[in-house]
Amino acid sequence: MPSAPRRASNPRADGSSGAVRWTWEMRSVNGKGLELRLRLPPGQEVLEPQVRERCAKRLTRGNVQATLTLESDAPGQRLRVNEAVLAEVIAAMERIGTRLSVQPPTLDGILSIRGVLESSDEGHDPEAEAALRADALAGLDRALTDLVAMREGEGTVIGAVLAARIDEIARLAGEAEASPARRPEVVRARLAEQVATLLDAAPALDPDRLHQEAVLLATKADIREELDRLAAHVAAARALLAEGGPVGRRLDFLAQEFNREVNTLCSKANDRSLTAIGLELKAVVDQLREQIQNLE
Repeated sequence: MPSAPRRASNPRADGSSGAVRWTWEMRSVNGKGLELRLRLPPGQEVLEPQVRERCAKRLTRGNVQATLTLESDAPGQRLRVNEAVLAEVIAAMERIGTRLSVQPPTLDGILSIRGVLESSDEGHDPEAEAALRADALAGLDRALTDLVAMREGEGTVIGAVLAARIDEIARLAGEAEASPARRPEVVRARLAEQVATLLDAAPALDPDRLHQEAVLLATKADIREELDRLAAHVAAARALLAEGGPVGRRLDFLAQEFNREVNTLCSKANDRSLTAIGLELKAVVDQLREQIQNLE
């Protein structure tokens, strides 16, 4: 079934490496493309390229936030201020302050700027650091697996809703097909009435022009083409749902086609029953389009 990044979901993965405990938390909400936001502890910025690469391989859509937190009781784990980076930040603040009238930043705001705080080298163990990063990346893979599984589960639910909407479109199209207003004798009587009205309005109408107007009226009265296209779109939509995977964009295109045919059907309907069916179709198609936005 399709996968869905719609609702907020928070898969987690945690573990430990030596004296350090690490936790990944993933948050994902709906989005047309993939937008990834990372929150990494100071000193772990080196992980960002690998994290982005792994996320891009598993995800194609959604606003995703990945947060890594580290906790350690080991002695010697300290943070220190990178004086060079801090000096650059302060200099930039002073330059901006002379141009704009803004409130000065808080100490917390300054310290949260990437690079101002970094891990000290006291007690630094390169091998332990490498092992921590390898374990954390393996944990990220587990969190991504859980996130993908959660999306697929949500996609199964949404797929069932979409299937019900498509069935409803097929049912309503069948009602339009069987409508008494489409009987040949009813259509002929309506056309004769419209032609008579036309002649009353323009008694001296040229026969060729009258023929053209009659053909136009007949074309407007016929919804055969719209019904055939709706049936084709229903079959295509059902095939996409059966195919599964990331079919959201193709279903969205089909929903636009559904909407176009239903609008044409409504504009051609000159009978109350067909108009009512057309309006009900339009409501169902709108619901279909709304749900499709939740799919990948």
